[in-house]
Amino acid sequence: MEAFLISTGLVALAEIGDKTQLLAFILAARFRRPGAICLGILIATLVNHACAGALGSWITTQVSPQTMRWVLGVGFIAMAIWTLIPDKIDEEETGKRYRFGVLGTTIVAFFLAEMGDKTQIATVALAARFADLWPVVAGTTLGMMVANVPAVLIGDKLAHKMPVRLVHGIAAAIFAVLGAATLLGAGESLGF
Repeated sequence: MEAFLISTGLVALAEIGDKTQLLAFILAARFRRPGAICLGILIATLVNHACAGALGSWITTQVSPQTMRWVLGVGFIAMAIWTLIPDKIDEEETGKRYRFGVLGTTIVAFFLAEMGDKTQIATVALAARFADLWPVVAGTTLGMMVANVPAVLIGDKLAHKMPVRLVHGIAAAIFAVLGAATLLGAGESLGF
């Protein structure tokens, strides 16, 4: 349960102001079909985060526990710093072509935008940290939905009222605490 709850909260906070959340705003403004857009976000995130989580789980079988502890600790601290850097969205990730319809365009655009994104990297790290693949994937996916569904439903009205810097600061602090705790041996019961 801990892996699920931490994954959900961390990704929901990290996603605020992220390029995939900006993409959710853009898709909502362009298509005005919230049901299809939300379903597309869910499908793309599940596939992307399942692959990322599987990679995180696999890495733990290839790296010694001591090395893993340092990689994860430093990785979480790097995520804290990265979270404080504002995102912008690349034009190619907005799904300029609509030949796949609203659902298909959302799936493709979200999947591509999430490649190498901080929430995908966080999923890899969380799956490695907790060694509990499905609760992490379910949690990170729920975190993405918690952040992006309101973006789709409310759109620009929400974006202007949300204290993005504060939310990023909170997410960065959580990543930093996870990093420091990991470096100090908090995961020793898991073999790190």
